[in-house]
Amino acid sequence: MHYFYKIAIAALITAATGCAFNPATNRPDLVLMSEEKEIAVGREMHQKLIDSTPIYRDPVLTAYVDHVGQKVAAASDRPELKYHFTIIDSQDINAFALPGGYVYINRGLLTYLHSEAEIAAVLAHEVGHITARHAVRQRTAATGASVASVLSVLVTGSGVVGDVANLWSTAAVKGYGREMELEADRFGAQYMYNAGYDPQAMINVIGLLKDQETFARRRARIEGKEPKTYHGVFSSHPRNDIRLQEVVQAAGQLPEDKKVVKMEYYREKTDGLVYGKNARQSEKNRFSHKRLGFSLLFPDNWTVENRRSAIIGTAPDNSASITIKVSSRQSNQPPSMALREAYDVRSLLQGEALNQYRLKGHTGKLKDKGAEAPDRVAVIFYGSRQYLMEGKIIGDTGAEDEQSEQYDNLFLTSIRSFRPLRESDVTQPDIKRLRYVQANEKTTFASLARHMEIGDYPEEQLRLLNGYYPRGEPQPGEWIKIVQ
Repeated sequence: MHYFYKIAIAALITAATGCAFNPATNRPDLVLMSEEKEIAVGREMHQKLIDSTPIYRDPVLTAYVDHVGQKVAAASDRPELKYHFTIIDSQDINAFALPGGYVYINRGLLTYLHSEAEIAAVLAHEVGHITARHAVRQRTAATGASVASVLSVLVTGSGVVGDVANLWSTAAVKGYGREMELEADRFGAQYMYNAGYDPQAMINVIGLLKDQETFARRRARIEGKEPKTYHGVFSSHPRNDIRLQEVVQAAGQLPEDKKVVKMEYYREKTDGLVYGKNARQSEKNRFSHKRLGFSLLFPDNWTVENRRSAIIGTAPDNSASITIKVSSRQSNQPPSMALREAYDVRSLLQGEALNQYRLKGHTGKLKDKGAEAPDRVAVIFYGSRQYLMEGKIIGDTGAEDEQSEQYDNLFLTSIRSFRPLRESDVTQPDIKRLRYVQANEKTTFASLARHMEIGDYPEEQLRLLNGYYPRGEPQPGEWIKIVQ
């Protein structure tokens, strides 16, 4: 009886999963999600990601990345899937994929690559995660092996989508484990070969990423800090990874005249790429008042109005607002008393002193507040004026405690960003960009570094950018990267 029960359960699971056959692994997978559901989940996760993450808006580079990605995807085991390739506006060195055909590469990683073949290696690896359905397989394994939990998912659908905001996000960004990462390498190398790219470029990318790790450890020792652990793409590989070399060799050897590398083309497309922190992106919603001489950062995508009686920032869906009012201050009155007097209260909830940019202030929440009262209030003294700031959740949003806390964090972030106006607030921020020049007989990385303001360790950074870490000098006539 027990045997027949197990057979029945197996049959039910096989039927419910549609005999999920993985075209990449060439074997059946016990996965609890159809391809349609996988695509729907990926689409929803993608929308949440682009709503909360800065995207690099360079149409030429975006089209180039998409062109390379689509070329690799067309040579994959799931060419019928619709793929989307997006550049994240982050200086961090990473790439990752989400279920259903969504691939992301950080601007910071593009900075350190040297050819179209190398960007194809990164994108092919991420496509490999998608074709092998690693996100779905890992989620299925995490569901548990018990028949009851499997049937619960199959029958009710509970647990399949769950909280899309963080579903699989840790694995997607930090990797899926040694075996799945190597599997993605194997598929990626084969897709590169199929598309005409030299699979050896995958080894090159790992070399430049390992140089980054070596430098990070050395810098941590010098500064007496704990080294940061790298969890990004290809992080599971040591520099001389025999298994990876076998995977690359197994993909096939392309004739020299058939290998697609395209260093010159990559150089053309990445010339002018933003290097390091994108000042315009990070401070894009900073409001500056020239006459009063202060500056404040509002949440991203909020609209800001400078009215006669107040400055008001409003959320895109009108669910919250931040208001700034200006008045004369009482010279001998401390900020906490000024705040209580302004709202005619004896005490505040979660009251705390503010001491920012050499300005004094106080913030807190009102007790027993009415429907029209703000949720978070603050006062900051600046010169002969006091600035009253109010954060308010508008209307009956039905906000739960966790959501209310998220609003309050937005209010506090803006309050704590209030500071005296700087010259950079009213001028275009200085953005550093990647440029290419040809070396001559006298070119050294040390001499170039003396003329560039690219933070600490400029020579080491230039060496990392050009693949010369920790030693070596460019040859006359060689194209090298600089930062301007």
